[in-house]
Amino acid sequence: MTKKRETLGKISSDLLQKQPEERSVVELERSMQEDYLDHLKECVATHAKIFPDNFYIVVITKNEKLMPNVFRNYFSARLSCPTPEYDQSVFKYIKESEHVEYLWTVPSKDACIHLKENAQYVVKEEQELLRFVLHFLDGTLLNVSKHLNGESIDSILLA
Repeated sequence: MTKKRETLGKISSDLLQKQPEERSVVELERSMQEDYLDHLKECVATHAKIFPDNFYIVVITKNEKLMPNVFRNYFSARLSCPTPEYDQSVFKYIKESEHVEYLWTVPSKDACIHLKENAQYVVKEEQELLRFVLHFLDGTLLNVSKHLNGESIDSILLA
């Protein structure tokens, strides 16, 4: 007899009603990072066989609308550097050295607003994220993307 599996919605609902677990924040963060890195490595390995040259890995983070405690990361690869967007992290894979370079992370729109409005209170560990947010908002990341794609930065001003 097969055991009936619970749906993600039921698990999410149960977790929302439950008392918070007594797991350390560091332990949870480490677990999430390991999973993230595993998916990143898998995406790189898959696309390194397909693409003949350097490529970009784009990670889009989505929050499930009906399950506020469920976030999913979607990993994809492309030959051109993407336009910076909310809920996005971008990496560049350099084929010659087999190196993955971290380019940026732009969090959700709400998080960007919060970080910008509270810049003077941002802790040391979140300073890099604040810098990415400020560069996203002032167009610097768009210029970086255009430069990496060999596009003229002047074309931004004409658009």
